[in-house]
Amino acid sequence: MTDSTKPALPDQLSINPRSKHYIEEVFEHEIGVKLNGKERFDVEEYCISEGWIKIAAPKALDRRGQPLLMKVKGTVEVFYK
Repeated sequence: MTDSTKPALPDQLSINPRSKHYIEEVFEHEIGVKLNGKERFDVEEYCISEGWIKIAAPKALDRRGQPLLMKVKGTVEVFYK
């Protein structure tokens, strides 16, 4: 596949289908996220312009049984693998 067939990466993206920032077309391709130059594999949501990612807390759950998300700030880079 060529890069021209891949959709542009959005400023904010979530892997949760319930989120308004979920875009299914982007997940048809493998993407990577770097925070402060280190690639992260546990990212649930990101925002490039505000400079944060959200990762799941190890044991805490919300009232719907979903993991609580912690916000980690830094320089966010997103790319297709």
